Amino acid sequence: MSSPTFVEAEVWTVAQTEQGNVVLVRPKGSDLAVPIFIGQLETQSILIGLGRVEVPRPLTHDLVISLLVSLGASLSRIEINELREGTFFARLVVSREGAESLVDSRPSDAIALAVRAGCPVYIAESVVDEAGISVNLVSDRGPSGMIELDPARTAGPPSPASGRPGEREKLRSELEEAIAEEDYERAALLRDRLRDLDGGAGS
Repeated sequence: MSSPTFVEAEVWTVAQTEQGNVVLVRPKGSDLAVPIFIGQLETQSILIGLGRVEVPRPLTHDLVISLLVSLGASLSRIEINELREGTFFARLVVSREGAESLVDSRPSDAIALAVRAGCPVYIAESVVDEAGISVNLVSDRGPSGMIELDPARTAGPPSPASGRPGEREKLRSELEEAIAEEDYERAALLRDRLRDLDGGAGS
């Protein structure tokens, strides 16, 4: 079997569907995105990484990054390399002293690590061809604050939150409270809403 051809991608957004949460991986410059279903804990971890939310205690994916650093290694990139019988497969490319090692991983774990390490994300062209959907099928933010995936209609990108007086202060207060309570999923969503108010600065 020949090796797959990879294209660089981005972790575009997290979405909700009637079937559960998905993370959408979008090849750069493409009008397609690949939705990968993930569990609630993985959703929380990816949102924390995307939102750069500081947590008082390291979560599992923070711990993995810390272990790599302590061993003198780094996460060079992740690769979503296969889709087989409806299941996505991924691997970590770990560098240490000029040598690279491949480590099998669930895509959700690989993505949670990549958004923390700030490393490139690659996806096999064959996976995009088989599972990619139009980005126009992604709708505006729903009541939960996350993007909703709605195949029934076409919509543009999310609308910025309205700038009501005092809203930033209220959101910052709620963000601090969520972090103190270790409600990291809510904290990540609040951080996203603050970024929307600031026009996406710092993203």
